Amino acid sequence: MGIATTQAIWRSGGNDSTRQAYCGSMLMAATFYSANTATSSNAVVALGQTDQVILPANAVVVSILVTDPTTAGAINVGYTIIGGASNASYFVSGLTTTSAKTVTPGSTNAGGGMGITPSASNNFVITVEDGGSASGNVGGTILYYVTDYLLGQQNV
Repeated sequence: MGIATTQAIWRSGGNDSTRQAYCGSMLMAATFYSANTATSSNAVVALGQTDQVILPANAVVVSILVTDPTTAGAINVGYTIIGGASNASYFVSGLTTTSAKTVTPGSTNAGGGMGITPSASNNFVITVEDGGSASGNVGGTILYYVTDYLLGQQNV
């Protein structure tokens, strides 16, 4: 299967030839993994990998799916802006991950930044840390989209 990469913000007008339809943003998925939740670390893309999970400027995290839970305790999931600030529990705060879980805006253990972009101008690294006696590994999928600066209006 071919792979394509683009620098574009993905959105679709749904084949509306009248060019009146709102162009919705495309939802994307990024896998993440942390081998030692007892210490703060940057998440990597998968077990055995060293590449960090770096999301683009204007990315909005709308859901975090924990599919590979820790053996005990709770975790925080946050970010560090490349060249800037950080917030350890921006997306997830104190989530007990002894079983598969999903965190969305407004749900229990959602951080105050779930559904809000951490930076409009800089990429950011996903971080995982102990949120309460965490031990073991954790992994899953981050669902996000990139904010559309044209607010859905067609431009071509």
